[in-house]
Amino acid sequence: MKAIQAIKAVGGALIVLASINAFAQASATDAATDMSTQQSAKQQYKAVKKADRLQARKVRAALAKAKGISAANILVRSRDGNVTLEGSVPEQPQVEAATTVAQGVPGVKTVKNALTIRPVGQ
Repeated sequence: MKAIQAIKAVGGALIVLASINAFAQASATDAATDMSTQQSAKQQYKAVKKADRLQARKVRAALAKAKGISAANILVRSRDGNVTLEGSVPEQPQVEAATTVAQGVPGVKTVKNALTIRPVGQ
């Protein structure tokens, strides 16, 4: 009788150990999947940021090349093709010209113009 109880106890212990081991392996697999998902999300985020920086550089270059626009005090921000122009220009026609130039850059969806007029020397 005692031998049967001992066999049952050992069998139960083996079942518990086997289930703990199987659970631990499943968690390791899930952790590896989560890490790869996090890495791909991080890579995607970096790619989007890189595209936004490239778009902002293209708009800045277009503003710098445009005649009649003082681009020295213009800050360009881009997010998913939506461009924001911030800063100051000396005259009102430059505000409108900067918007037109920014809209002409390929890939620009919208332009938000937050430029202010500040005469030279102020």
